[in-house]
Amino acid sequence: MKIYAKLALGVALACAAALQAQTLEKWEIGPFVRPASGNPIIAPRPESTFNDPIKKAPVHWEILHTFNPAAIVRNGKIYVIYRSEDDSGKMIIGDHCSRLGMAESTDGVHFTRRAEPVFYPAKDSQESREWPHGTEDPRIAESEDGTYVLTYTQWNGTTYSVGIATSKDLTHWTKYGPAFWDAAGGKYNELKYKSAGIVTRLDPVKDRLITAKIDGKYWMYWGEGAIRLATSTDLIHWTPVEDAQGAPIVLLGARPDHFDSDFPEMGPPAVLTDAGIVFIHNGRNKDQGGDPALGPGAYAAGEALFDGKNPAHLLERAADPVLKPELPYEKTGQYVAGDTFTEGLVYFHKQWFLYYGCADKLVAVAIAQQK
Repeated sequence: MKIYAKLALGVALACAAALQAQTLEKWEIGPFVRPASGNPIIAPRPESTFNDPIKKAPVHWEILHTFNPAAIVRNGKIYVIYRSEDDSGKMIIGDHCSRLGMAESTDGVHFTRRAEPVFYPAKDSQESREWPHGTEDPRIAESEDGTYVLTYTQWNGTTYSVGIATSKDLTHWTKYGPAFWDAAGGKYNELKYKSAGIVTRLDPVKDRLITAKIDGKYWMYWGEGAIRLATSTDLIHWTPVEDAQGAPIVLLGARPDHFDSDFPEMGPPAVLTDAGIVFIHNGRNKDQGGDPALGPGAYAAGEALFDGKNPAHLLERAADPVLKPELPYEKTGQYVAGDTFTEGLVYFHKQWFLYYGCADKLVAVAIAQQK
């Protein structure tokens, strides 16, 4: 960790000034600035071991990579739930087993980590959907009654889906299986889908993000390659919003000559504001015909605005990313093209903290002041 921090320190200061100079739309959250020190906030720990309930043997559960974090505010602290990979399988992306670790912080930058994962494949009802490759890429939201709702990818090596789980303490979880299970009479039970975030709002009393109801329902943006929409009445069972032909509607697709020219994907849970629903999404730059300011295949993050009364109606889409790979630790890892992959956004001490994965290897944070 100290090596990465020293490597980034000088570059981070210059990068912060550049980000502050960004011109954003009035509705956008940002600009996001990397702290001058502290990043990356989470890195692999080869010494961490965990007695796996399926293997019934100790595993080095975060030895290779720690990345793609969710984030939530609880009891005056920020909790980051991050994806970690062991050294099982082949040395290729997606072939290791992922579990979710957790770390907590009083300032959003310096974290204390749990010794063992808090969420993982186990001898439970979801074993066949999560073993041997695990639980990946979490997003998290708090409901009105204080229940935490986790959306994550279930990956067994053959098929994948968005799984739903809930907890009251971020440590003990109840798994419910795929988000769309039995929706529309089982129509989506064989669908492969991932990357989902529930729409939230800033509660003026709690002073943190909680789930938002619009027109009497909860809403969730989901998908990779194209962003779609789903609704729920209980935050557990979800139904895709369909077009006239009965297919899930597409709200946001790839754009030529932009950072998301190849593969837009859901970022952290969106935020309902006075201007509308502010939606941070990730995007991959096309090898040819993408953003010339980014390298081929690089992942960056940008923002879009949806109607606050009609979450399916796209109002605006910012042309430029608010976060892109610039520092060494954002370009060195499993994903060598460079990657700032956002999955966690919290409001804390009158600031916005955006947590992201770096090149499928590390976790970092960027911070924005409240406008």
